[in-house]
Amino acid sequence: MIEAELKARVHAPEAVMRQLDERATARFEVYKDTYYDRPDKTLQKADQELRLRTVHGADATRTVLTFKDAVVEEASGSKPEHETEVANAAAVHAMLLGLGYRPVIAFEKRCRNYDVEAVGRRMLATLVRVPEIDGTFLELETLVDEADVVEALDDLRSVLAELGIGPEDLTRELYTEAVAARRGTRR
Repeated sequence: MIEAELKARVHAPEAVMRQLDERATARFEVYKDTYYDRPDKTLQKADQELRLRTVHGADATRTVLTFKDAVVEEASGSKPEHETEVANAAAVHAMLLGLGYRPVIAFEKRCRNYDVEAVGRRMLATLVRVPEIDGTFLELETLVDEADVVEALDDLRSVLAELGIGPEDLTRELYTEAVAARRGTRR
């Protein structure tokens, strides 16, 4: 599946939050993300990502291992995504180390997630704050087959427009790169 996703900088987060609150119930979650690569940066060179994410929610904590392949739609940065929930984050970390992967960056995202239905699609809208980065972001995504990416992105743009987010607000800025730059390190 392809994660058709658009990300925008939000200039009026309270207004967007109010509109999303009218559409769905918010889930407050804190993501603890660790990205892995080999010492020779094999994944980064191939435009791929390997992430171990622990999600702390109000009622539960879960961990998800995610692999994102190279971009299939350049303007949005949409990528094929494969993920699975894991029972033991420490064991997966040890496995990745044993396979030659090393953590390259870890950081926290504070998220307000909304499962929404719009234009005939199930979407996830996430208001994001990364403590090390200025501003609030909105990620809007839906899972689709590769043949449906362009149409899905058009649908995402229409929902963003309803929320007062225009094309000028869209960004391909990666949290990993922004956090690394803020820390003065290289990814």
